[in-house]
Amino acid sequence: MNKSGLLWAAALALLFFVSLVMSAPARLLSHVIPGEQLLLRGLAGTVWEGSASSVLVRLPQGYLQLGAVQWSLQAASLLLLAPHLTVSSEWGNQKFAGELVLRGQKDLEVFNVEAQLAANLLSRFAPVSVVGMFNLQLDRLQLRQGLPYSALGRLVWHDGGWQSVRGLVPLGSYALDFEQEPAEVLQGQVITLSGPLQAGGSLELKDGGYEVDILLESEDALDGQLQAMLSLIAVPEDERYRISIARDF
Repeated sequence: MNKSGLLWAAALALLFFVSLVMSAPARLLSHVIPGEQLLLRGLAGTVWEGSASSVLVRLPQGYLQLGAVQWSLQAASLLLLAPHLTVSSEWGNQKFAGELVLRGQKDLEVFNVEAQLAANLLSRFAPVSVVGMFNLQLDRLQLRQGLPYSALGRLVWHDGGWQSVRGLVPLGSYALDFEQEPAEVLQGQVITLSGPLQAGGSLELKDGGYEVDILLESEDALDGQLQAMLSLIAVPEDERYRISIARDF
């Protein structure tokens, strides 16, 4: 076989290999992804563009249900060793949609995220009993060595409330606007959107730690249950309460 024929044979072999890879069924992921970290059920489509009827992520506190998940992987991103995924998930009123770029075990980039999560899920991670919905709008978030490197977004707590032993205590709706220029300090501002409990203050992430300074107040007399709850996390200042925290990660 002459040189031209060898080149054609090599090209056809490469095309055949690429077509096999591009059509690889999504069910192969269950043999690649560690089952102790991620449980995938009802896989359909291909590795590059597929779906799962149910996905559970294992956390130290137990499994977190993501619900039905759809994804699309940009094949060209693998050449740069930085897989670029477009992902969406839905589980009841819990939703997520966004883009992720994996650059290493501790390096991650997230773009164009819209997410919604029930506030009562916080009870799985901290000794709190709150209600409402969290909504996240994230233009960008870059992690380097597992820590924020650049960020821009807003987190809103809609219809927040505290579930006491005597019943629900309404708090209000609040927003955290945050921004971080590359390699600079991440700064956030807490504002009140509505509700009887007014909250305002700042949050900073820097040098492997974080600082929180939030002032809480109300024009009306605070409910006795609410005062008792605030005394657990805040320091009284006249008729107001201040949450002041400075800790390392």
